[in-house]
Amino acid sequence: MSVLLTISAQAQTTPVITEEDMARVRREQPNITDKDIKRAQKAHSMPGAAELKRVPGTAGPRIDALPKPQTDAPVDLEALSKAYALQMKITQPTRLVLGDGPILMVFISLSMPEATLKRLVNQAARAKASLLIRGLLNGSLRDTVARTQALLADQSVAFQIDPQAFERYAITQVPSFVLVRDGASSTPCQNGSCSPPNDYVRLAGDVSLDYALSHIQHRTPRFSKDVAAFIQRLKG
Repeated sequence: MSVLLTISAQAQTTPVITEEDMARVRREQPNITDKDIKRAQKAHSMPGAAELKRVPGTAGPRIDALPKPQTDAPVDLEALSKAYALQMKITQPTRLVLGDGPILMVFISLSMPEATLKRLVNQAARAKASLLIRGLLNGSLRDTVARTQALLADQSVAFQIDPQAFERYAITQVPSFVLVRDGASSTPCQNGSCSPPNDYVRLAGDVSLDYALSHIQHRTPRFSKDVAAFIQRLKG
């Protein structure tokens, strides 16, 4: 019987390092002496205290170079306080309570002519009537506050944003005037608290408040007593 053996691995020769090779490597390595070390220390010595003092320090931020406000005018804290109070009054209006004396509401829009708005604001302040708008001017609370503050100036007058009141009293044009009689009752409805038709009277038209009240007094005698108090304030 014959056996065939196949050897595929090739024999590898392992290099032999002699003493002569090691001596040659030692001769090729640099020989660092104490003199060499001292020369390197002298060339690259650490800076002393005197040299460190001569090195310029890193400059800090210049306060005088910071951006300055566009104006040097002092902040008017009183004006800011009034604007904030007005903003709170607009965003959180006092609800009108029915049945607690007659109520006079003047429905306006901040886009109405300036002369008309100023006349109605002045008369509403004197008559103790409430001014109502449907929503924000330009959809902006900032614009609404600025416009309203300019209109009201230092006059004391109730001012509200109340879109539900526009729906409740079917206000389709401005200015409109609504007088709710004393002792009026209210019933729950889709828009909150509603008044029966016989408990209020509405007048629309570009007229003054005193004209509107006089018209209501003559055309609807049952509201004469309620109107009288507001007319008296306007005349006073």
